Amino acid sequence: MRLDPLPYEHLLDARPLSQVDLAVIHCTELPDLATARAYGERVLYPASGTGNSGHWYIDRDGDTVRYVDPTRIAHHVRGHNPRSVGIELVNTGRWPHWLDSRHQAMDEAYPEAQLAALDALLGALVDALPALRWIAGHEELDTDTVAASDDPGVLVQRKRDPGPLFPWPRILRATPLRRLPRP
Repeated sequence: MRLDPLPYEHLLDARPLSQVDLAVIHCTELPDLATARAYGERVLYPASGTGNSGHWYIDRDGDTVRYVDPTRIAHHVRGHNPRSVGIELVNTGRWPHWLDSRHQAMDEAYPEAQLAALDALLGALVDALPALRWIAGHEELDTDTVAASDDPGVLVQRKRDPGPLFPWPRILRATPLRRLPRP
């Protein structure tokens, strides 16, 4: 695993590791790790000087990079950031037409090397984070719909990641983490 902190990492709110009980799985919905890094470096919140990012990014070949220390609260999922760590899997998802109603398919499979790296990371996190016991997909936690970019009369899901091709049964067999109960 490589460490490559975001330029604003030190500006993110601190938290005790005992507060982290949830791992959230995302896909970048971007073409590659370099583009994901560029998006992560964007300052979207001028008051704090921070932006949106997960804690770890896993490339298709299994290369794993930590952008944000887990002792910091990254902005990766509305309403759950203080209690969670975000794991981003490089995958095109709906890129580049995220909210176009005609481009909602997510048909890129997750390569074995990427999934094996995810298994290893989750194992390390279970050992390092004493309260970690839950896992969820971004799409389960952010269920809002928004007007489609091509037709405001059509609603699409704001977040769909990690998407229908993410192999939940395989991942759950390899980790003691359990799916976060739905409200």
